[in-house]
Amino acid sequence: MTAARFGFRFDPSWRPVLALLGVRPSTAWVLVDANDLAVRFGPWRLRTTRDNVAGVETTGPYRWWRAIGTRVSASDVGITFGTSTAGGLCVRFVRPVPALLPGGWPRHPGLTVTVADPDALARALTVPPRDGADRL
Repeated sequence: MTAARFGFRFDPSWRPVLALLGVRPSTAWVLVDANDLAVRFGPWRLRTTRDNVAGVETTGPYRWWRAIGTRVSASDVGITFGTSTAGGLCVRFVRPVPALLPGGWPRHPGLTVTVADPDALARALTVPPRDGADRL
């Protein structure tokens, strides 16, 4: 498996606000290769191994206040990196991962990303990688 990069879907009305936070199409993406999942969302980063992905689920549409920007769920401490209310992909982890703050705390059991093609990202995360693929 070669690395696959997935861009975020940007709702036009939220682009200027997100740009102020450093979140632009050039700084917001998800990268999947045979071994790793890496996410950049402006200044925020998340990185974990693919074997830490427990499952995925397409979700949405969302209300803007639950989807735009960086959000932490009050119910399960999952993190959202959002640029659109249309929908996205929820990724659940075997072991919670850091993403929001330096120092590795809090750790998040799940991640929601509003990529342009959530179904393709879901396939990339659930299809077993072939041997010999490059790492990130």
